[in-house]
Amino acid sequence: MSVTTNPVKTGQDRGSEFIEKTKDTAVSTMDKAKDAASAAYDKAKDASANVADKAKDMASGLVDKAKGAAGDIGKRAEDATHAVGSGMQSLAGTLRENLPKEGVLGSASGSVAKSLETGGKYLETEGLSGIAEDMTNLIRRNPIPALLVGIGLGFLLARATHMHRS
Repeated sequence: MSVTTNPVKTGQDRGSEFIEKTKDTAVSTMDKAKDAASAAYDKAKDASANVADKAKDMASGLVDKAKGAAGDIGKRAEDATHAVGSGMQSLAGTLRENLPKEGVLGSASGSVAKSLETGGKYLETEGLSGIAEDMTNLIRRNPIPALLVGIGLGFLLARATHMHRS
């Protein structure tokens, strides 16, 4: 005896097919959503990495510019210090030429000219860096007097600013 299949589908068969197709569609849709979410995550991750790199580059550029500006300002201050030293020496020469050379006034003008010349040479040769180094060494050699001078200057500055407010 041969069994023949019935080409007519029952309602139950059609319901099973519909459920199977719906399940396949849902799985396919979930896979597509998962792929889309993964792609979006990767794009966001790449974008944030690019933003971080750009921010890092900008910050590095700003630091370089700040270093350059600070170097320029330091160079200008150093040049100005040398120029002041040269001007002091020039003023000492002018004082020697124009003020009396004898008597009490001559002695005083000679001392002032000598001090100006010595200070001018120091500024011209040492500059700000030399002054800072010399001050550091002086403070290291004499810490207590340096501390007392600092306290005294602080007191005087406080009084001066307090007097201006009143």
